[in-house]
Amino acid sequence: MNKVQLAEKVAEKVSIPKNAAERAIDVILDTIIETMKQGDKVNLTGFGTFSARVRHARTGVNPQNPSQKIEMPEIMVPKFKAGKTLKDALKGEDSESPEAEESADQEESVPEENE
Repeated sequence: MNKVQLAEKVAEKVSIPKNAAERAIDVILDTIIETMKQGDKVNLTGFGTFSARVRHARTGVNPQNPSQKIEMPEIMVPKFKAGKTLKDALKGEDSESPEAEESADQEESVPEENE
């Protein structure tokens, strides 16, 4: 799914014009980027956390000439850590608690005494 398709889906679900959904997505993304540039995190509870971290300067190898060493400068890189709700959704788990599933399993395995 690309940004246009996402905007179409958002517009459909929220019943707003497609161009308004595109503007909203642009504002959200710009806000996340600006916040990360300032060194802060953006935490969307359940979905995940966007942050920026420093990749320290290091010595690398020139892929066109493997015998040549090159210095790679320090750089800021984006980082995303998925939240529990997102992870569970991708695993295919329901929102039921493990205790509720265990009690349901126990009820099914109890033999009937009407014999």
